[in-house]
Amino acid sequence: MSRLPRLRSSSPDRPHLPPTTHTTNMAGSSAAPAPFGVTTRTATNSLKRKATTQENIGAEQQPPRKLPAIAEADTNQPLRPSKTAPNANTAGNVGAAKLGKGPPPLTKPRAPALSTSTSTTGVRRTTRATSAPPKTAPVRPPARPTSRTTSRPGQSARSDDRFDSIQQQIAKIEAARAADAARLDAELAQERAKRSDLQASHEALSRELTNAKTQHLAQRQELFIASDELNNLRQRHEREISEMQADLRRKDRELREINEDLRICQADLERERETVKSLKATIAQQATAQLSLTAQLGALQAEKAAVQAEFDRTCGTKADLALQLERARSRIADLEREAREGESVRRKLHNMVQELKGNIRVFVRVRPVLRSDILPAMLNLSGGSAGAIMDGTGSPDPEEEARLREEAMAQIAFPDKMDHKEIVLKSSSESATGQERKDEWQFSFDRVFEPHSTQAEVFEEISQLAQSCTDGYNVCVFAYGQTGSGKSFTMEGGPSDATAGMIPRAVEQVFRVSDELKSKGWQYKMEGQFLEIYNETINDLLGKGEFDKKKHEIKHDPKTGRTTVTDVNVVPLSSATQVRTLLALAQGRRTVAATLMNERSSRSHSVFTLRIRGENALTGESCEGSLNLVDLAGSERLEKSGAAGDRERLKETQNINKSLSALGDVIAALGEKGEGKGDKHIPYRNSKLTYLLQNSLSGNSKTLMFLNLSPLATHLHESLCSLRFATKVNNTTIGTARKQTKHSS
Repeated sequence: MSRLPRLRSSSPDRPHLPPTTHTTNMAGSSAAPAPFGVTTRTATNSLKRKATTQENIGAEQQPPRKLPAIAEADTNQPLRPSKTAPNANTAGNVGAAKLGKGPPPLTKPRAPALSTSTSTTGVRRTTRATSAPPKTAPVRPPARPTSRTTSRPGQSARSDDRFDSIQQQIAKIEAARAADAARLDAELAQERAKRSDLQASHEALSRELTNAKTQHLAQRQELFIASDELNNLRQRHEREISEMQADLRRKDRELREINEDLRICQADLERERETVKSLKATIAQQATAQLSLTAQLGALQAEKAAVQAEFDRTCGTKADLALQLERARSRIADLEREAREGESVRRKLHNMVQELKGNIRVFVRVRPVLRSDILPAMLNLSGGSAGAIMDGTGSPDPEEEARLREEAMAQIAFPDKMDHKEIVLKSSSESATGQERKDEWQFSFDRVFEPHSTQAEVFEEISQLAQSCTDGYNVCVFAYGQTGSGKSFTMEGGPSDATAGMIPRAVEQVFRVSDELKSKGWQYKMEGQFLEIYNETINDLLGKGEFDKKKHEIKHDPKTGRTTVTDVNVVPLSSATQVRTLLALAQGRRTVAATLMNERSSRSHSVFTLRIRGENALTGESCEGSLNLVDLAGSERLEKSGAAGDRERLKETQNINKSLSALGDVIAALGEKGEGKGDKHIPYRNSKLTYLLQNSLSGNSKTLMFLNLSPLATHLHESLCSLRFATKVNNTTIGTARKQTKHSS
């Protein structure tokens, strides 16, 4: 709405009133038009902005809002502040800026309140009050004079005059307002007419603009479509050009290849022509050879007929051969069954032979004279060093060495050249009267080995006992003899295969036999342990810690005849090579020392135990056996071994001799018991050695004693003692060994 002009009093005495906004009651009109300023600016802006978007054009096409009719207000109400916009220009600018959103809503003006006053003369005057500005109190008429004024007539007259003058001013103001209202109504009517014209022209322009934009959009759409089609045509044209160029390049390449092929074909043609010429010459030569080939063909056809006849005869015998094969397979099955039965019979007969030979068998082996035995005499003759003589670089004449060996050797004879079961010792000495006295001792054992016997020959005799171990029997082989007689060499042997001892050879035999019996349904599991008895104390040679850290106890099972030692390492064995490794480990841990009689004397008894468990899946039979290989420490005399001056060697010698003496007592008690002298007590517990070998000596095992003898004349007395003890052992009768077998139910 436009702001109304401010009314001022024409009289200089008239007080200044605040500016008011004149509104006219338009009773009877159907709508109140929008303010002129807003309409004019909106129309002008609409004409100037031709590039307005479709959305703003649609908003401008909306009809303007109509103002509600202004009702006649109560004349008795006081004047209220106007709610119209304080700034019409600002409202117009906002309306022009928000052209697309329609004209702003119009406020409803209120009718001014009419004040009624009565002068002193009783004339009632009616005036229209002007609207006050916002937040301004309405103009109140002057208050009536109080009773106090009645007492002063002069002052009251002045007040009435002043009131009359104020009433006159109000009347003039009302008249001016009425004139202004009439003029504003006329202007408002003109503005409404202009507004209607402008709205009509605006609507027409809006429609034209809409149509123009619609056409423009359609043309742009068509232009876009045409541009897309043109781009598609260009792309298709470019693709066609690319394809044609690719075809052209391909055809050029094919043309070059065809030209190259043509050149190659021409060269091949030339070669073929040359080949044809050579072939024509060859055909001429082959025509002559054809005649000879025809003759050969006839001969081959005749040979073919003969071969065909032979083939027919072979086919005729094929059925006979198939029948014979079936019979052979049946025969093989029967033979395999008979072989298994024969294996059982062989085991029984083999063990019967071993039992007939005696429960405790005795083998005697005499070692050869060693270079170390004649070392003092050789040093006297050659004058060289001991090291040079021992390695062979400083040895004397071979004949002289042979003579020294013969002089150092005792008079030992082997009269039985057929069975090798006898040994004879001879000795000559002078009596007190000067006469020569000759003594001769003859002994007979199960087998006697001469000094030149090899390790293989010795093991051949005890290999049958190793066979008994796989059959389920307990087998014990122990070496006995004085110190330096070759017991350790016989049992453990040397580093080479030719010098291998009884222990590695027996283990190899057991593994070989177990592999052979696999074809007959036997499967074996093996485990081993290695102990030593040193000063009546059991040490584990396969252990990892120091000796004497654990207390080992010997336990016998009377039901199974099995002997076990507590807290020892039992190693599962899978090959003979593993046993060699264990033997090397045990030899490094075994107690040895140098004496006058042997520079590497064993100071303890060693016991290697091999346990075997076998099962036959075909017959349901199972067996369990053990092989005990014992290397006893050598008996010695204190004055000859030189151990009397060393307390440790002295204690070792005493314990060794004590255990060997306990072994002799056990053998003697067994002999007396076998002669029928009653229930003789067997003192197995007198020594750890005899208690460990209790099952091997009491009849639950097949036992073999190896007696090792020294060939030196200086050791003749000890050799005689050993032979007498061996004879006592060989004559001892113990129980029959029992086979440890089980049959599955």
